[in-house]
Amino acid sequence: MKYFILFSSVLLLVFSCNYNKDAISPVANKKELIDIDRAFSKMSEEKGMKNAFIEYIDSNGVLLKPGRMPIVGANAIDYLIQLSDTGFTITWEPNNGDIAASGDLGYTYGIYALKPNLADTTIYGTYTSIWKKEKNGKWKFVLDSGNEGIGDHSFDNE
Repeated sequence: MKYFILFSSVLLLVFSCNYNKDAISPVANKKELIDIDRAFSKMSEEKGMKNAFIEYIDSNGVLLKPGRMPIVGANAIDYLIQLSDTGFTITWEPNNGDIAASGDLGYTYGIYALKPNLADTTIYGTYTSIWKKEKNGKWKFVLDSGNEGIGDHSFDNE
């Protein structure tokens, strides 16, 4: 009887653990998020910044823009809808990022390049995005911010 109780307790412990056999390693999740940020940039280049940001922003997402109060949720989406992005192309390259142990929050950061259509100048800066994984498995950014100006104009990871 003593062994039965011990055996039953061990079985109960094993089956009560919340084991997720489909869980992906943190390294794979990090790579996935960086690849999503790259796809976000590619969409910006191909379909315009406005379309890309509307596609990737969370419904409660926040945009931090210089000289403005934070633009939040529906106001951020309205801001993006009204934005004219026909005069420039913006792309970026994530330098790095990471994922929370929970697997549902992460961040990326890197360098962006803003190219006005009628000028030979490219404006470089840095950015950071905080991402949330939705229940359907898609990543959406919940906060995006950028700062103009950097000394090194390279997209290379160092």
